[in-house]
Amino acid sequence: MLRKQSGSITPLVGILGGMGPAATVDLYSKLIEATPAAGDQGHLRVMIWADPTVPDRSAAIAGDGEDPTPKLAAGAQQLADAGAAFYIVACNGAHAFLPRVREQVDLDYLSIIDVTAAHVAALPYVKSAGLLATDATLTAGLYQDALLAAGVTPTVPAREDQHIVMETIYAVKAKELRPELTQALAGVTDRLSERGADVIIAACTEIPLALTADQSARPLIDPAVLLANEVINEAAARAR
Repeated sequence: MLRKQSGSITPLVGILGGMGPAATVDLYSKLIEATPAAGDQGHLRVMIWADPTVPDRSAAIAGDGEDPTPKLAAGAQQLADAGAAFYIVACNGAHAFLPRVREQVDLDYLSIIDVTAAHVAALPYVKSAGLLATDATLTAGLYQDALLAAGVTPTVPAREDQHIVMETIYAVKAKELRPELTQALAGVTDRLSERGADVIIAACTEIPLALTADQSARPLIDPAVLLANEVINEAAARAR
């Protein structure tokens, strides 16, 4: 259990969010769900810095948008100044910029990508993992590199299917998700499965808001759930 020990309290966890707001709420909700608490006092102390003005990470990775690093660093500094022991980020694409943020702000972060790759690699039946991610996350090779390093083959959607993925992500952000889009996204998982994917990674935090595990052709892995569990472990270790 996470509770006061030897006169100290559990470390403050920072969430660098706002990218997007709904994904930030979803991540915090999953952190609450993952916490083995019998009452309010058993939960983690959390500070959320949600800044929706952070420049578009996809555009920046593509090379035709403003660099989000200064805004990300400013948010991380807010969390550091508040006393956070470490932080997490609800946006997968933002992880392309976090190493540079770490150079500017003396605050550790847990990588949703590293946590997910380690989990998938530990599954004995998984040789290939399908990716549902933004164009930018795929372009940056964030999950591909991490999976390959862990001995898992990444499988990305065909161009037409990637268009469906992006349309779905933007629909969630705009609160305009339609049933036909969810159905089309489920079809993308069918085709990834046909190409050998043993699991499907919801490698964008908007994907689990659009697709349930029952709608996926293969087991759907939600990195936000894995990250929430890792936060619990990290906070417990630091409390000791």
